[in-house]
Amino acid sequence: MISRRRFNSTLIEGAAALSIVSSLRAADKSPNFVVILADDLGYGDLGCYGHPTIRTPNLDRMANEGMRFTQFYAGASVCSPSRAALLTGRLPIRTGINRVLVPWSAGGLRKEEATIPEALKPAGYATACVGKWHLGHLPEYLPTRHGFDRYFGIPYSNDMSPRTAGNPTYIQQLKQHADAPEYTPLLRGEDLIEKDPDQSQLTARYTEEASAFITDSVKAKMPFFLYMAHTFPHVPLFAGDRFRGKSPRGLYGDVLEELDWSVGEVRHSLSSLGVERDTLVFFTSDNGPWLVQKYEGGSAGLLREGKGSTWEGGFREPGIACWPGKIPAGAVTESFGTTMDLLPTFLKLAGLGVPKDRVFDGADLSEVLLENRPGREPLLFYYLGPELQAVRKGPWKLHLAATNPGIGENWVTCFERPQLYNLLQDPSEKYDVSDSNPETVEDLERAIEEHKRTLQPGPAQT
Repeated sequence: MISRRRFNSTLIEGAAALSIVSSLRAADKSPNFVVILADDLGYGDLGCYGHPTIRTPNLDRMANEGMRFTQFYAGASVCSPSRAALLTGRLPIRTGINRVLVPWSAGGLRKEEATIPEALKPAGYATACVGKWHLGHLPEYLPTRHGFDRYFGIPYSNDMSPRTAGNPTYIQQLKQHADAPEYTPLLRGEDLIEKDPDQSQLTARYTEEASAFITDSVKAKMPFFLYMAHTFPHVPLFAGDRFRGKSPRGLYGDVLEELDWSVGEVRHSLSSLGVERDTLVFFTSDNGPWLVQKYEGGSAGLLREGKGSTWEGGFREPGIACWPGKIPAGAVTESFGTTMDLLPTFLKLAGLGVPKDRVFDGADLSEVLLENRPGREPLLFYYLGPELQAVRKGPWKLHLAATNPGIGENWVTCFERPQLYNLLQDPSEKYDVSDSNPETVEDLERAIEEHKRTLQPGPAQT
């Protein structure tokens, strides 16, 4: 557990920042935070992001009543690293969560890492994790060891048991590890409560659990942080009876339309309990669409490639923030943001400081969210595993020379020298302009060298 002293040691600086926070925390009332995370959702999969047949009225309404980002990014293009980045505000290379953890993994998110719920504890927050964790399945790595008061969900992906896995090689690996469970575990806290739960009921059960936590927190008059990490639309896909067979997009659409319903139910709980105007809700995804799944995978829209790649389709995600009365309604922002920004933003809004004992890769987004101001200059380092493969600075993105910049059959695109793209003019990364912009290539290479000087990679957790 991170001490109260450490998180209060850094005061929020600047008169403007102090003014924002003081106005939000009238009568010492801290805001609530809800993060809703989809799994393998593509940039182009929602109605408000242009999908022609998937119906997402609740997310579309959330965007109309709040802010929609067009340049919002995950911290990685696969699930375990991405989730570590969101919860710690740090690139996965710093935490050692560089790869997807499996049921026989011995490691997980280390206790030395500071997470959002741990950071909020000094301000008296109730905290809950509902859904997919995927940062270590052993007891010492579960959510309850990282600042969450409650946990209900599965500890890793829904395709990691012999019953649900579709990859024969993976199934063989699973059978070679006697300590790996032969079922998908459903946990409450640290206790196994079901083996192989009915996955068609998971979204509904997660929604019920989230609403119960919100209700309990409001009754206890405690500010709360809810991290609701959905199992879907990760393959295999399951939808409840009410949604199965209803979407013109097929099963993938059924699943997303149920997730959209869930978002609506969570927001309804906030409204019915009278705390909607006290709560910042943020919706995004852990990484881009699993393209090799074809019809059962999603769409990155105009972006190139998807999950497991360092092209834009792997990292850039829907990002929707809603806070009635605080975030301007109907705002569409081109400001740059990442899931790593959530930790410093929440701490700022809760009146807490960011600790100075480690490097953070996120930045405070409160002025973007509350005043619709332009954000900072984009700067993002794209890792695949422990390997840095690309960097974005401003409108420019440089892909480094690589021999294996992807982990799927459709993603491996090798090139022998760096390639440069202008993401504002060419978001699909079709046209390499490195030859005509040598100074820009050099500038981005210097940014990489500066970044490397800040690195103290965490022990690899596998």
